[in-house]
Amino acid sequence: MPELPILSVTAISKHYGKLCAVNQVSFQLGSGFHALLGPNGAGKSTLFQLLTGLFAPDQGDIHLNSISIRQHLPQALAQMGVVFQQPALDLDLSVQTNLDFYGRLHGMSKADIRTRSAHVLTQLEIADLAPTPCRNLSGGNRRKVELARALLTEPKLLLMDEATVGLDPASRATLLAYVHRLCREQGLCVLWATHLMDEAEQADQVLVMHKGKLLAQDTPIALMTQTHTTSLLEAFFQLSGESHVETTPTQL
Repeated sequence: MPELPILSVTAISKHYGKLCAVNQVSFQLGSGFHALLGPNGAGKSTLFQLLTGLFAPDQGDIHLNSISIRQHLPQALAQMGVVFQQPALDLDLSVQTNLDFYGRLHGMSKADIRTRSAHVLTQLEIADLAPTPCRNLSGGNRRKVELARALLTEPKLLLMDEATVGLDPASRATLLAYVHRLCREQGLCVLWATHLMDEAEQADQVLVMHKGKLLAQDTPIALMTQTHTTSLLEAFFQLSGESHVETTPTQL
């Protein structure tokens, strides 16, 4: 029997006045690392806002493990972890207190919060920072804390919205490697929004988004094969009809 999708998105659209930020987007995702690739303004962040229930789509449906986000948002959110592009930690609180507060919001017991906190902080190699105020952490370690918080409830779906912006190369590589390991070892479904080619090239699947539309969904190799190109960047240009002007080999 084929695996049921963890995330199912059906013909969703979102308008801001005359601007169509997300235009009839449909896709299904199972476990694995899925990169949502597109330049700034492609609609990636709006899509994430719809997936997390911050905004309701003008039309279409979103289901997480067959739970309608529109109709049963609390139950869906309980199975979802999110790291947004903009930092969302209370910098005056310690790492542990940030995790405690998040766990209580999700109805976790104190014992469960401490057990899960110890596990995820150890896995991310920042257990020694638990009593440290988040204000005193480096950018890379703050991102690790946000990821630890997102993983506290053992979600089925992890959404990462441009999560490596502002990180140094070593911190970016560490974060990517850890998320890939979660996919392999725990069957986690990750949707990783990025405009960086090297992040998308490592994905099991790439969803190519441009001007609010989903242009393609396939493995990096398959996308290159379909477009008769030798790089994911070239494949993007072929799919989108964009030119190479003002781009670099590493990002859109």
